[in-house]
Amino acid sequence: MIIAAGAMLGGAGAGAGQWRDGVQVYEKVCSHCHEANVGPVLKGRQLPVAYIERVVRHGNRAMPSFRPSEIDDAALADVARLIGAGAPLVKE
Repeated sequence: MIIAAGAMLGGAGAGAGQWRDGVQVYEKVCSHCHEANVGPVLKGRQLPVAYIERVVRHGNRAMPSFRPSEIDDAALADVARLIGAGAPLVKE
C-alpha cells in the first residue's frame, strides 16, 4: 500500500505549493484508499484536524506517512479542515 501511495504522489505532481487545495489532495491521494474500501471512510466522521494532520505526517497502521515535500503544510491543513468539517470532497 505504501508503494501505491508513493506512485500516486508521483503522478499527481506533488511538492510544496503544488497542490491547488485540499480537495485536490483528497482526490489525488486520499480517495485512492479511503473511497475504495482500503482505508477507513473519512467522510462524515468529523475527525479532529490535529488528528488528521498527525496521521498524515506520521502514518498509522497501514496508512503511510507523507512528508511536507509530498503534501505541503498548507495543503495538509486544508484537506484536514475539509475532512474535519465533513465537507464534500469528491464528485459523486
